[in-house]
Amino acid sequence: MKNDKRSVTMVDVAREAGVALGTVSKVINGLPVGESYRRKVEAAVQKLDYHVNPNAKFLKSERTNTIALILPNTIIPFFALLTQYVNMALEKRGYKMMLCFTEYDHHREQELISMVVQNRVDGIIALTYDPRLEVPDNVPFVTVDRFLGGSVPCVASDNFTGGRLAAAKLAELGCHRVACLQVGSVLTTEPNKRKDGFVSGCMTAGLTFKLCNPPDGATAEPFEVFLRQELLETDTPLDGLFCSTDLVAYQAIGIIRSFGLRVPEDVQVIGFDGLRMLGDQEPVCSSIVQPISELAETAVSIVISNDFAGLPPLICLPVTYRPGGTTREKD
Repeated sequence: MKNDKRSVTMVDVAREAGVALGTVSKVINGLPVGESYRRKVEAAVQKLDYHVNPNAKFLKSERTNTIALILPNTIIPFFALLTQYVNMALEKRGYKMMLCFTEYDHHREQELISMVVQNRVDGIIALTYDPRLEVPDNVPFVTVDRFLGGSVPCVASDNFTGGRLAAAKLAELGCHRVACLQVGSVLTTEPNKRKDGFVSGCMTAGLTFKLCNPPDGATAEPFEVFLRQELLETDTPLDGLFCSTDLVAYQAIGIIRSFGLRVPEDVQVIGFDGLRMLGDQEPVCSSIVQPISELAETAVSIVISNDFAGLPPLICLPVTYRPGGTTREKD
């Protein structure tokens, strides 16, 4: 009969295995020991049903095996997917996630950072918008989509190349007059580069292009006004559209169809993110796909390593194009 696991200690394991207490500690903490000793300790652990006391381990190591993820919400599908993949990446490494929502409140961002530091998290992954954000210097900190300086690693998709890819794809599919819809931002964030990449791609492909870039927080109304002018009130209507997110693309498709026009027959539309309906069903639209699982894996690996030496301040991951029914794909 196995001992009561609540009363079994490392001393009991050492006695059962016939080895020193230090050897047991090394095996349990993954440190190198002789193979024969490791087997003896593992056999004793299994026989006695020994379980490491996480509270005792914390008191000794001063680590909580907890990483904070700070982001606006999980209503936006991209944030929801990022949360899912970060949690999966942490769990397989034996870490827990402390999830914090800012709801785009700049003051709350700083308050939450202070709160999680006080709760002794081992690191922070954050997607923030506070222009005066202060990053703690005593906790590993990794940002997503926002470059804060050379000492703070930023993980992002290659947004500029994604914009260029969208322009090249619209040209390849026969478009001649195109536009980019993107909500502006007062911050210098990585997603802002999507528009710049699109402009570069249009110039390379020889496309006539226009931009609609309303300020941060704007509703869909500026897009509707712009599309009405460029589709219904002109002799040279647009035939292609690049939207900075799939959500903007979804709004634009609805507006275009409300005008009695067809997608993709009259206007082809490419978004950015690679989202799917209901999480894993049909694509929302043809899109530049972000590698969200790789973004999460990279951010988690960096923040857990607690060693940023030699890391580039900006880690860009490649994007791909995926058709999703809103472009006229060639056979």
